Amino acid sequence: MGFLGSSERVMERWTTSLWGLLLPARREQGEAVAMLLRQCDDKALIVGRQRVVVPNAFVIELLPQIHQQLAASASPVAPVLANQVRRHAAERGYTFAGPVAVDLRSAPNDTTLRFRIHSRITPAEGA
Repeated sequence: MGFLGSSERVMERWTTSLWGLLLPARREQGEAVAMLLRQCDDKALIVGRQRVVVPNAFVIELLPQIHQQLAASASPVAPVLANQVRRHAAERGYTFAGPVAVDLRSAPNDTTLRFRIHSRITPAEGA
């Protein structure tokens, strides 16, 4: 039981730190969430008196090993991140041109960053 118990604790610490990079902790935001929200704030377009449109399509490029670990995880990360963006937009009074989508992709192997975020405003289909 000692070996299994210690292995379980190591895995728990490892996954907790991995999720900490992407999802907000109790009081502070995760790094990726903070960058997503900053993308909304920095790329906001004022299109009317009470209408501010922000990016709704996000691509997060992750290191290949982190991408594989998240893809193998039982809990999907992208919907949680999209919900964080929607919540931020509601708090700030932002609107979207289409549905919010977060796509996790594997970055090229030559990158040294943990992750990189790209965003754009994408209109809804049929609009």
